[in-house]
Amino acid sequence: MASARRAISIHPPELLDGFAANETGRAWWVAYTKVRQEKRLAEELAARQIPFYLPLVERRHLYRGRRITSHVPLFAGYVFLFTDQRERVQSLATQRIAQSIQVPDGPHLYADLAQVQRLIDAKVPLTIEARLQPGQKVRVLEGSFAGMEGIIESRCRKTRLIVAITLLQRGVSVELDDVLLEPLDSACV
Repeated sequence: MASARRAISIHPPELLDGFAANETGRAWWVAYTKVRQEKRLAEELAARQIPFYLPLVERRHLYRGRRITSHVPLFAGYVFLFTDQRERVQSLATQRIAQSIQVPDGPHLYADLAQVQRLIDAKVPLTIEARLQPGQKVRVLEGSFAGMEGIIESRCRKTRLIVAITLLQRGVSVELDDVLLEPLDSACV
């Protein structure tokens, strides 16, 4: 069996080593990708020489009795672009981006991303910390409940949520991983 190639996570390699600090005419963008398109988008951006950052972390799991190591996006669905207007249009032409938002405070995002990369380089176990709270309206992103909306009823354990779905003025609830949810607004109900 052929060995899996390492996914491209940053272009150019020095993007978070001060490269971006001196660039003018470029802005940071957060690209929200179509489902499971982060690595494919990264490949296309690298081929087009468009600066981007896709934080990837190593995950080990068993598959048919074999230990497999894969690199998965730390922030599922997100790729960070550092582009001029022409490069941004080229990135949208990949048809792998669902939405892109310009970052109002580029230097702050740059500093945050550099810190994230330092943590990844340290090879310490990282856990995504969600800011979803009880009472917050959310939408399910993927899976058999994709598109459903509800309100977080409570948090239990570290990464599990109970979401109430209102139907005919009666409540039902289901336990879901918080990575499958996106907040609909910042106000709590």
